[in-house]
Amino acid sequence: MRMLLPVVAMILLCTCQKTEEEYDLIVAGGAVLDGENHPAVNTDIGVRAGKIAKIGDLGSAVAKERIDARGLTVTPGFIDIHSHSDFSMLREPKGESMIRQGVTLQVLGEGPSAGPVRPDKRGLEVEGVKVDWTTLGGYFARLEKQGIATNIASYVGQGQIWTYVMGDTFRKATKDDLEKMKALIAEAMNEGAMGLSSALMLPPANIAHAPELGEMASAVAAGKGIYSSHIRDEGETVLDAVREAIDVGRRAKVPVDVIHLKIAHQKLWGRMNEVVAEIEKARKEGMTVTANVYPYTAGQNSLVSIVPPWAHEGGREKLLARLKNPVDRARMHKEVLSGLPDWYNHYLAVGGDWSRMLLVSLKSERFKKFQGKRMSELIAAEGKDPVETMFEVILEEKGQTPTVFFHHSEEDMRLAMKQPYTSIGSDGAAVNPEGPTGVPHHHPRYYGTFPRILGRYVREEKVLELPEAVYKMTALNADKLGIRDRGRLKEGMWADITLFNARMVLDQATFEKPKQFPIGIPYVIVNGKIVLDRGRHTGNLPGKIVHGNGKKP
Repeated sequence: MRMLLPVVAMILLCTCQKTEEEYDLIVAGGAVLDGENHPAVNTDIGVRAGKIAKIGDLGSAVAKERIDARGLTVTPGFIDIHSHSDFSMLREPKGESMIRQGVTLQVLGEGPSAGPVRPDKRGLEVEGVKVDWTTLGGYFARLEKQGIATNIASYVGQGQIWTYVMGDTFRKATKDDLEKMKALIAEAMNEGAMGLSSALMLPPANIAHAPELGEMASAVAAGKGIYSSHIRDEGETVLDAVREAIDVGRRAKVPVDVIHLKIAHQKLWGRMNEVVAEIEKARKEGMTVTANVYPYTAGQNSLVSIVPPWAHEGGREKLLARLKNPVDRARMHKEVLSGLPDWYNHYLAVGGDWSRMLLVSLKSERFKKFQGKRMSELIAAEGKDPVETMFEVILEEKGQTPTVFFHHSEEDMRLAMKQPYTSIGSDGAAVNPEGPTGVPHHHPRYYGTFPRILGRYVREEKVLELPEAVYKMTALNADKLGIRDRGRLKEGMWADITLFNARMVLDQATFEKPKQFPIGIPYVIVNGKIVLDRGRHTGNLPGKIVHGNGKKP
């Protein structure tokens, strides 16, 4: 028996060692950037049960699958902190345009969010999806049941909450109204929301100001949520709008993230340093104030955003009725050209230049041939007054006319991008050019945001260093949201991993031809499963819901 004991011990030791060295997947020999702005290290990554089990020399280890990453840069999967895939992921669960950019987590819910849903709105169709849930948690359950390629997180939208309680009226909220809103926000936080997000450029959401917004945002503090804001004005009063976002965070005692920081008005180009100074002042005072940015000098809204705010009261049908009323229409015409106090007018922001408006989606028989064309081309073909022509387009399209506006400068955008607290978000959505989500002529950011950063602004223009850019796309976004188990390549973290060729990665999508996938990203891994394999989507749907810190069992 004494002679057998050493033999048994040796067998057990060998068995244990073999078990420890067996992995589901090994990513071997890549230049690993951990996401924390450190230099790359050539090493291997072993994945087991969806998580990173080992980082180190795994040359002799056994694995079910192995990726030869020699010549490639290996990073955490990119986190898109500003995505509009709320409904497109239900139509396009493979998340083609996001996966092919290296995105493994999308954060949804700017302004409007997928929940909560008023009971009378349940059953309606939104963006081709029948809404069969009433809460944000119900929406999460729908995604999980269906299956998704990327991970998903969401804010609860201030506009969603506001209209849930107030409808489409333009009246001020009472104390009782605000208490109802706070209760709904708290419920969404319990269901896993990341915080409260606002889009304050259009009514009725913009009826709320700092006192009401601060009261609403206070409901996310207990769950360690943040306040993320598409600020009220990105044009002539952009400094006041940034100050307001900071004031909301100060009132609510929560961190603030300014959505796609920019100066979107030709008259103010070159003054980004003043915006940066406002944020730095708040940070020096001890506040947590950050921002995100996308790498393009054009944004997307709707053509209807050029219509003055008062005309939107009561919703889309009321707006269309006012456009048919000669008295209301004459007033709108005048105000489009002259502007109004405290209103961000997209027409004036582009210097009154109709050629700086690109029509994304048109469905009417009369105008659909102009999809992907400039508004100036449509106006020239009609041969009528430009503003009146715009009103006709809005009427024919029933108030739904997504439009790209070329309204900010490269210099301002670069300065915003370089700030140490500024991360990357696309402001796009997951689409597939071959399916129903690929029909519109989308902004190229839907297909190219993250590889554009790596290719143009790192390799070609050297605006950012590679480790810094990766940090802005991974760990910085995770830290903003309080996500502790993603956004970095460390043992014990979920295995969300993107592999790219740093010498060739580049976006291909343009404003003229946006439906083009990037090059130079051959592999994307989500929760330990290969979703992009040598540039081919595997069809795997391993995505999970990533809940905020306020999630209750």
